[in-house]
Amino acid sequence: MIIELLALAALAAAPAATPDLRTALPDDHRTLTRTTAFAEMEEFLRRVDGQPGVSVSVEGASAAGRPLYLVHLGGGEGRTWRIFLYARQHGDEVAGTDALLYLVRDIAGKPGLLPEDVDLWVMPIVNPDGAEAGTRENSAGADLNRDHMVLEQPETQTLHRLVRRLLPQVVVDCHEFGRDSEGYRARGWLKWPDITMDSLDNPLFDRRVRDAALRFLGSADAAVRTAGHRFLRYWVGGVPPNDEQRPSAPDVDGGLNGLGMYGGLSFIIEAAARHADGDRDADLGNRVDAYLALFGQILRGDGHRAEDLATIEDARRRPLPAFLPTNYLWVNPEATVTEFPVLDQATGRTASVATANMMTTMAVKRTVPTPLGYAVPAAAAAPFRALLERHGIPFEELAAPRSFAAESCELLRVEDEFDEVYSRYEGRQIVRCGEAAAVDLAPGSLWVPLVGEAAVRAALIVEPAAMYGLYQYPRFRELAGADGTLPVLRVVR
Repeated sequence: MIIELLALAALAAAPAATPDLRTALPDDHRTLTRTTAFAEMEEFLRRVDGQPGVSVSVEGASAAGRPLYLVHLGGGEGRTWRIFLYARQHGDEVAGTDALLYLVRDIAGKPGLLPEDVDLWVMPIVNPDGAEAGTRENSAGADLNRDHMVLEQPETQTLHRLVRRLLPQVVVDCHEFGRDSEGYRARGWLKWPDITMDSLDNPLFDRRVRDAALRFLGSADAAVRTAGHRFLRYWVGGVPPNDEQRPSAPDVDGGLNGLGMYGGLSFIIEAAARHADGDRDADLGNRVDAYLALFGQILRGDGHRAEDLATIEDARRRPLPAFLPTNYLWVNPEATVTEFPVLDQATGRTASVATANMMTTMAVKRTVPTPLGYAVPAAAAAPFRALLERHGIPFEELAAPRSFAAESCELLRVEDEFDEVYSRYEGRQIVRCGEAAAVDLAPGSLWVPLVGEAAVRAALIVEPAAMYGLYQYPRFRELAGADGTLPVLRVVR
C-alpha cells in the first residue's frame, strides 16, 4: 500500500507546464533498439498524467510490490466502446509495452487520434518484476499467463478486478514469439509473419461473440499488410509439414480466454522476435511498428461496432446451454491442405510448405449436462470461497443444513505429460462422475448457482468434469479425498 501511495504522489507531482512528451521516448519508434525501462516508463507516465483526456492510476502491486499502472484516455459521455490493452504478462516479451507507450504518447499529443466513441484503458506492464529481471515469470516464479484459472498472483488478480469493473467490449493481450526456433533454423527457415493475432475460442462462449472476434482478424490482416508487415492468424505448434500447427489453446488459464469469460471480444497479439541472435532487440522498432498498425485498426474497428455492442450485451445475459463442453481440441476434419508460409533464412524470400496438419476447427469430444449449480462441502469451503471472490462469482455460504440431489465426481488421474499423439498440454484431469443422490450439507458449505452474468465463469472454473480444470493445480488437487472424491458436487435439484 505504501508503494502505491508513493507512486501516485510521484505522478501527481507533474509540472504545471505542458511537457514535451517526445523527449520522454525516442521521437521515432522505428529507431528503437532497446526497450523502455520501468523507471523510464514511470517518468513518462508522470509527464503524461493530467494532459487533456489522460489520467494515470495505480491499480495494484506486483508480487514484489512494484506498482501496476493503468492509463485512461478518453472518457466522458458518448464513449460507449471500451477497449482495454495490456502487455508484458511475460516480463521478457517487450514490444507490446513499447508500442502501448507510443500509442499513449501519440493520443496524448493529438487527442483527435482517439475515435469519439472509444474509451481506452492501457496497462503497459502487467509483470514489472519480470520486466526488471528479464524473465518470463514474476518474482514469485509464476507464469502469469497460466494463472487465469486459479488467480493466485496479485498481478492476475488485478487484471480480473479491472475487467470486472470496466467490462470492456474489447480486451487485448500483448506478447512476443520466437521467430527463429531451433526446429525452424534446422530447416534453414524463419517463421514468416512479423506479427500475429488470434481471438477467443472456448466453445462455451457465445458463438456470435466468437464469430465477431474471428471476423475482425480479416481487417487486422489488411491493416498490417498496408503498413508493410507480414500478418498471420496466431498459431502454435511444431515445424510443417509433419508437426501439428493450430490456433490458440481454448483453455481459460491464459489471458485470451480467461478475460474472455467476461463476455467481450478478447484477442492475443504476438510479435516476432529473434531469440537466437546476440541482440534480440535490434529489430524492436519494426515489431513496435507492426503493433501500432494493429492498435490503430483496433481503435478504428471494422465497421460492425454497433451490432457487436448489441451482441456482447445480449451474450452477457444469455443463459448457459443445456450441455457444458468439457473436452475439446483443434482438428482438421477433412485433412484440408494449407500452404503454410516460411522465410528462407539465407535469402529472406518467402517459401510455401504444403501441410495437412494445420488444425482449423474446434471439435468438442465430450459434454456433460449443465447442472443447476455446484455445492462445496464446508471442509473445502475456504479455498473455494477465495477462488470465487477473485473471479467475482456469486455464492451463498449455508447458514443452516441443506439437502441437494447432486452428482459426486472422482479424480481418476492427472496426466502431467505432454500428449504427443493429440498435441495436448499437460495437466489433463481424468474424472468420472456418478449418479445423482441425496446429499446433506452442513452449515458453512457453499452453494454456487449457475445463473446471471457470472454463470459462464462459474461453469468454466468450478466444473469438476472439465479435462483442464482446477485439479491440475497442486493446491486444489490436494483437496481430493483419499479415494479421489472431488470437493465439488454437481447439483441437479
